[in-house]
Amino acid sequence: MTSFTLFDRQDIRTHVRHLRRALSDEQQQQAAELAAEHALNFLPIAQAQRIALFLSVDGELNTRPLIAHLWQQKKQLYLPVLHPFARGQLMFLRYDEHTELQPNRLRIPEPPLDIRNLLPLSELDVVLMPLVAFDSEGNRLGMGGGFYDRTLQNWQQYRMQLVGFAHDCQRVEQLPVARWDVPLSAMITPGKLWQWP
Repeated sequence: MTSFTLFDRQDIRTHVRHLRRALSDEQQQQAAELAAEHALNFLPIAQAQRIALFLSVDGELNTRPLIAHLWQQKKQLYLPVLHPFARGQLMFLRYDEHTELQPNRLRIPEPPLDIRNLLPLSELDVVLMPLVAFDSEGNRLGMGGGFYDRTLQNWQQYRMQLVGFAHDCQRVEQLPVARWDVPLSAMITPGKLWQWP
């Protein structure tokens, strides 16, 4: 666990991103398999039919082993797509083995925009969220774009579970919290599962 006395979000981002990029390919692969196992045994995911998740970039905990297992279980999976009109917002589009991904303006792969594959937030069971850092209180620090915080700002209206997915080395002692930060209901790492009310 990383300890920070200065609550500077950018310093935390820089430090933790360096830690996760330093993991070897073998460490990354082992971590992804362990985390996928935790996720599959987590009741909200086991019971879910519609799960939003993300494709890992920049040293993030690899979601692809988990995705393969969820497809085997016939779960419906959705990926975030940058909203074409509401700047800074996300939409979630269906993702399956045949989806042809294309890089968005942030160079993150996403499904092509097709309204037929769009799922309203109210119909998602679980949103598996990327993050740069988290703490033991369920606070999450993202990349700084605020996409998830804006998209999920009314999260209390929905029945979905908001679950973080990251390496153990991304945990910090305490994060600075802003009023717009969306809290996690659970956190999955290769080493542990946290849950908060």
